[in-house]
Amino acid sequence: MATPVNRTQTYFADHCDDFAHDAINRYLKADRVTSAQVWEAARPHLELSHEGYLIFDDSVMDKSHSRQINVARQQWSGNEKRTIRGIGVVTCVYVNPDSKKFWIVDYRIFAPNQDGKTKIEHVHEMLKRALERCAVGEFKFQ
Repeated sequence: MATPVNRTQTYFADHCDDFAHDAINRYLKADRVTSAQVWEAARPHLELSHEGYLIFDDSVMDKSHSRQINVARQQWSGNEKRTIRGIGVVTCVYVNPDSKKFWIVDYRIFAPNQDGKTKIEHVHEMLKRALERCAVGEFKFQ
């Protein structure tokens, strides 16, 4: 669902004979992955550690050439070292330092014009959700 390397639709189609770029595009347009679905997909694979921790990170997906995406807006990109048009995403990542593995367990789209929330408010919501999951035993040590 997320990767620090090139995993665009075109890249995927170029490296997988079974799928064309257009087929992937049609699938992704119809698919809506919620933060709850991300948690449900990650939960069975988590390797929890007493030394584990959460990292909250924000990134900007460059959409400089897209004018019809409502949540795309001008914002600072640390990668580009300048302001670009893009979609802001705030992620919550669980890190297991023992196994050196990590999992995205929650995310939010930064769209202050639509929901009025700051990135810090999104982080607060995700931390609160993680603590609630701990309280009900969904996020517990084996």
